[in-house]
Amino acid sequence: DPANPNVRKISGTEVRRRLQTGEHIPEWFSAPEVIKLLRIAHPPAHKQGMVLFFTGLSGSGKSTIANALLERLLEVAEERKVTVLDGDHVRHHLSSELGFSREHRDLNIQRIGYVASEIAKHGGMAICAAIAPYEDARGVARRLVEEHGKFIEIFVNTPLSHCEQRDRKGLYAKARAGELKGMTGIDDPYEAPLACEIDLPSHELAVHESVDRIMDYLTEHGFVALPGNPVKGGD
Repeated sequence: DPANPNVRKISGTEVRRRLQTGEHIPEWFSAPEVIKLLRIAHPPAHKQGMVLFFTGLSGSGKSTIANALLERLLEVAEERKVTVLDGDHVRHHLSSELGFSREHRDLNIQRIGYVASEIAKHGGMAICAAIAPYEDARGVARRLVEEHGKFIEIFVNTPLSHCEQRDRKGLYAKARAGELKGMTGIDDPYEAPLACEIDLPSHELAVHESVDRIMDYLTEHGFVALPGNPVKGGD
């Protein structure tokens, strides 16, 4: 303020940034009680609920990378509660009555999104790994989670030819032989993410390199802190 050079101001954008990073908000900005309430309502990134949602073809490496990421997170973010929702396990325990029609596949992903959103709601971290072939269903999961926390979509971008070479479950061979119908990538479509947060060409990367890329994203955005590079403290 030119008329009063002693006036101090912080823009709303700057306040939101400091809440996001956990940085100090000066006491002259507002009463300590108000700042405390703001921090409760808007926790810093490393305390927010978060969902890491892996999607990709069968055999793309989703579960392998997700489990390796879990081990890395447990090493560097010991205070975070991390839950893994693997597609095969969800199918067995939560969606055992569902088939593989588009309607049932959408419902399965909606269920995963709902459970993950409840984890995020309470400040936890969920790692989801499912084929999730349809963009609309992934969008539903995203919207459920973003009511309570951060949704990070990770596209395990492995070409079909590489997935068929792996084919540990023999599913592609059965689909090619006409013994299995509705196989994603063969006679049922996979809709690649249009705007994922992380694109992983896992056929070009070792598992630890894929994990490194994810951790780089999480640290860059303040969701976790690596040893020697702590998240900035608050008031």
